[in-house]
Amino acid sequence: MPDSVINYVTSQGFDELQQEKENLLAGKDNLDSTNEKDKRISPNHIHAKLQLLNERIGSAKIVNLENQPQDEIRFGATVKFKVQGANKVQNFQIVGVDEANIAKQKVSFLSPLAQVLINKKIRDKAILELPTGTITYEIMDINY
Repeated sequence: MPDSVINYVTSQGFDELQQEKENLLAGKDNLDSTNEKDKRISPNHIHAKLQLLNERIGSAKIVNLENQPQDEIRFGATVKFKVQGANKVQNFQIVGVDEANIAKQKVSFLSPLAQVLINKKIRDKAILELPTGTITYEIMDINY
């Protein structure tokens, strides 16, 4: 994430970061120290991951979704939209970088899809320009 960008997270995303930290700490305490190479490498690897995770947690700014305009797409919104020409309906939540996971239908607020959806309202159209062509989305519903 660029230095100038605020590390926005949902409260659920913040909880997930905290849980990941707890899991790493538990893993550090339960390292198998029978292999000499693992004795040296594993603690260093976990320490580096913990340091990065602590930075992410320290820089996180939790966004209260109740304060978002409920009729407009902003950070934290779950958006239901139709892809024009494909007769396909999709749902995605706009979340922080650390929370993004396409398999869970969560996209980063920095992603091109989120960027074209932000500030739109129900029935608005969002146009995503790609090298392969244009995709138009019709906003069907917004939930927080």
